[in-house]
Amino acid sequence: MIKKIITSVLLLIGTIAFAQKPIFTTAKVKAATVYFNAAEISQTANANLPLGTSEIVIKNVAVDLNESSIQIGTPSTVTVLSVQFTNNYISEYEVDTKSPALKRVRDSIVLVQKELQKVNNTINSETKTIQLLDKNQQISGVNSGLNVTELMKMVDYYKNKQLEIANTINTLSEKQQKLNETLQKLNNKLEVDTSKEEKTSSGKLIVQVMNEVAGAVPLDISYLTNNATWTPFYDLRAESVTSPINMMYKAQVIQNTGIDWKKVKLTLSSGYPNQNNQAPILSSWFLRNNNEIVQMGYAPQKNKMNQLQGRVAEDNTLREVVVTAPVTKKMVKSSVSNYTTVEENQLNVSFDIDIPYDILSNGKVHSVSLKEIKLPASYKYYAAPRVENEAFLLAEIADYSKYNLLRGEANIIFEGMYVGKTFIEPNQTSDTLNLSMGRDKKVSIKREKVADKSGTKFLSTKKEQTFTYDITVRNNKKEAVELLLKDQYPLSTNKEIEVELLQSDSAKVNSETGILTWQLQMKPNEIKKFRISYKVRYPKDQILNL
Repeated sequence: MIKKIITSVLLLIGTIAFAQKPIFTTAKVKAATVYFNAAEISQTANANLPLGTSEIVIKNVAVDLNESSIQIGTPSTVTVLSVQFTNNYISEYEVDTKSPALKRVRDSIVLVQKELQKVNNTINSETKTIQLLDKNQQISGVNSGLNVTELMKMVDYYKNKQLEIANTINTLSEKQQKLNETLQKLNNKLEVDTSKEEKTSSGKLIVQVMNEVAGAVPLDISYLTNNATWTPFYDLRAESVTSPINMMYKAQVIQNTGIDWKKVKLTLSSGYPNQNNQAPILSSWFLRNNNEIVQMGYAPQKNKMNQLQGRVAEDNTLREVVVTAPVTKKMVKSSVSNYTTVEENQLNVSFDIDIPYDILSNGKVHSVSLKEIKLPASYKYYAAPRVENEAFLLAEIADYSKYNLLRGEANIIFEGMYVGKTFIEPNQTSDTLNLSMGRDKKVSIKREKVADKSGTKFLSTKKEQTFTYDITVRNNKKEAVELLLKDQYPLSTNKEIEVELLQSDSAKVNSETGILTWQLQMKPNEIKKFRISYKVRYPKDQILNL
C-alpha cells in the first residue's frame, strides 16, 4: 500500500514537472467609476508570455465581482481564450516571496525577543533571591542566638544585599521596558512596511491566452463589483439673508472591494448599472366582482406605478412644506471645480475628477469634494403653525436645473453657525428650489383655539362641531421680513361628513387641498393676527379624529 502511494506521488511530481507553469502577475487599480449601487474598476497588469498558449493568473482583483462584466484588453497578437474568477486559487508554482526589508525587521524582532527573554529570566531570579533572603532573615532572627554586634552585622548584610538586588531589578525593569518599546516599534514597522503596498485581495482571474509573439504583454482589466457606493452630500453656507448661498457639492464614497484604490482616476455617476433593463409589456387588465384589480403581464411595472402614485401624493404634501431640487447642465467654476468635469447624457450625470484619490477598502466613508457653486438666493420665512409654532427660513433658488443637483442631505451653516441638516430633493416640478436654512426664533408664531367660538351641538341624527383658531405672528427682528404662512382645514370624501369653512381672514384658499395661504410683509416689531373657523357635521355614531 505504501509503495503504491509513493509511486502515485512520483507520477504526480513527474506530471507537474512537465506541465507548463502558469504566469503570475499582480493587477494595479488605475481608475474607478462609482455608481449609486456598484463600481466599475479598471486595472492594469503586465506579463511575459511565451509563444503559444499560456495560463495567466492575475492577482489582486476585487473579492466579489460580476463575472459576466469582466473584460480583458490585450494587443492584437494575443487572443483571450477564456477567463475565470476565483477566490481560492491554489498552485504549487505560486511562491510567497519575502521582501529583504521585511526579513531584516523579522530578524531584529527575533533578536529582541531573545534578549527580552534573558532579562525576564534575570528579573525572575533576582526576585526569588530577595524572597529567599527575607525567609532566611526571619529564620535567623528567631533561632540565631547571636549577640547584638553580630546581629547588627547580619542586619546590615541583609539590608545592603536587598538594596543591591532591588537596584538590579530596577535597572533590569528599565531595560525590559525599552526592549518592549523596541519590539513594539519593530512590529509597527513590520505593519507599516506591509501596508505601504496596496491592500491585496484573494481574488484572482485565471486567463487562458494564445500569443503569436513572445515577450512582455500589457493587460487592461475591467469589471463591475457591488462592494462600492456613493451618495451626494452638500454644505450650504450663507452669511446673511442678503447674500448668496455658497454650496459645496460633495460625495461620500464607500468601498469594500478587498483592494485599496491608491492614486486612482475617480469618476462618480448617478447611474444604476445592475438595474433590470427589460422594457415592460402590457397585457389585458381584468376586474373581478370583488373589485380586486388583476393585471396580467409584467408585475414589476405595477409595483413601480404604485410607488410612483405614492410618491406623487407625497410630493403634493411636501410641496406645501419644504425642500425641492433638480438635475441637468453645467456647474459654476471655482477652485475645486477646476478639477471636476460634469458630463450629462440621457440617463445619468457623471463627475470626472482629475485629482488622484486614495479610497481604502475599509467600509468607511471617504469625503470627496466635487464643485463649489455660488447660488443667487432670495429669502423668505415659512410657517405652518398647525404642525410647528416656529418660522423656517427658506432660500429660494431660481433656474436651479442648471446645477446638476442630486438627491441628498445637506449641512446648513448660517451666519457662521452650524444650524443643522436639510434634504435636497431634485425630482420636483416647481420652478423654484426651496432650501430650508433652519428655524428663526425671532419670528414668533402662536396658534390658539378660541374656546368661546368653538363647541359641539347635537342635532337629531347629527353631531356638529365648530373649531376656531387665532394665529398671531410677531416679527421681533430689526429688519422687515417676508413670511409665507399656511394653515388648513379638513376635507371630506364621505357624503355623510360635511365640512364648511366659516372664516379664513383673507387667506388664499385651495379647496382641493384645504390649504390656507397668507403672503405677509412684516415690518420690524409688527404683530398680525388671523382667525380661521370651520364646522364639521357628521353622524352621531361616528368618531372622527378632529
